[in-house]
Amino acid sequence: MSECIQQSQKVLLVLSPEFVRSRWCLLEANMSLFRDCLVRKPIVPVLLEQGVSVPLHLCHLTYLEANDPDFNNKLLKVLCTSNQQLQGSTVVPYQPPSIYNGKAMQPLTAVNDELLYKWDSGQFSEMEVPDQLRLIIEDHEKYRKAVRIINSVSQNKVWMHPLWVRALIYTAGVIVFLIMVAFFIYSSAILNVLIVYRDTEPKNVAFAFTLCCFFSVPIGLLIQISLWKNGDEKYIVREMQKAIGQANTILSEEKVLMGCRSNSQIHLVYVSLDGCKREFAQTFSEPVAAEDMFHRALLFFSSGYACCLAKRHFPFPQPSSTSHLEGGVCFCQYVSQQLSTGQWE
Repeated sequence: MSECIQQSQKVLLVLSPEFVRSRWCLLEANMSLFRDCLVRKPIVPVLLEQGVSVPLHLCHLTYLEANDPDFNNKLLKVLCTSNQQLQGSTVVPYQPPSIYNGKAMQPLTAVNDELLYKWDSGQFSEMEVPDQLRLIIEDHEKYRKAVRIINSVSQNKVWMHPLWVRALIYTAGVIVFLIMVAFFIYSSAILNVLIVYRDTEPKNVAFAFTLCCFFSVPIGLLIQISLWKNGDEKYIVREMQKAIGQANTILSEEKVLMGCRSNSQIHLVYVSLDGCKREFAQTFSEPVAAEDMFHRALLFFSSGYACCLAKRHFPFPQPSSTSHLEGGVCFCQYVSQQLSTGQWE
């Protein structure tokens, strides 16, 4: 494969979900990029379908879309054009945010994803820095520190975590339920005796009373368990979002933000907050106050902002004010919109 890449005149990268997920394919793509940097070989990425997350080191290339009605003509034109005339398709050296600003990277998946309960917190690898971040984050210890903060949720915030604890609680609930059933049966028996003593119709009343008690208790117990489990899942995601906010106070210095909407996956975006930070400094005259408000904004809003930026969808129209992110919503605009709806916690 490497020989074919080196001997080719042009490199056509078909970006499918399988390609992006494959380490070997990414390695082949990196080899072709390296070769292109040496001999100025054109690289033409082809986006096979919508929704494919383009690797960070390919985001700045002009790619062709396979679902474009004029795709065949465009592809033939590229293939038949001499390499000297395809200067726009060649790779430029790595540059800071002007090229990559606002781009989404491959999300991180929990290492315990297959064994992860919905009420549990995902664990993410601290030792191995992902390939996509090695060239971006200069101090890899910052990444490890950020991931340790996220992993601490499973250790400190997951209440009722062990399975045997939950089984014990459910068993205790069943025992309490049986005791209540026995109590109601006993009460209905006493009521039956009293009604007989008064020469009324005992059977229908006692039976109806016992039946209502018998069905109302388990239904109520099931409802409580369902609400408990649902609240537990939301609780874990909220705690992970808080931890990611703390992690972003570290990673934002490296122009990287994290975000999560589930307990098993973390979204990554490359974005510079320098312009937004200056906006905070201009809004708050005191440097200490500006720094504190920017820090609080990272804690409360950076996770949601990273998710919206990764998904390329914001729950509000494009703001009319000038954005610090070309062609998108910058962080201070997102914070302003959240504050306008009373989202500050």
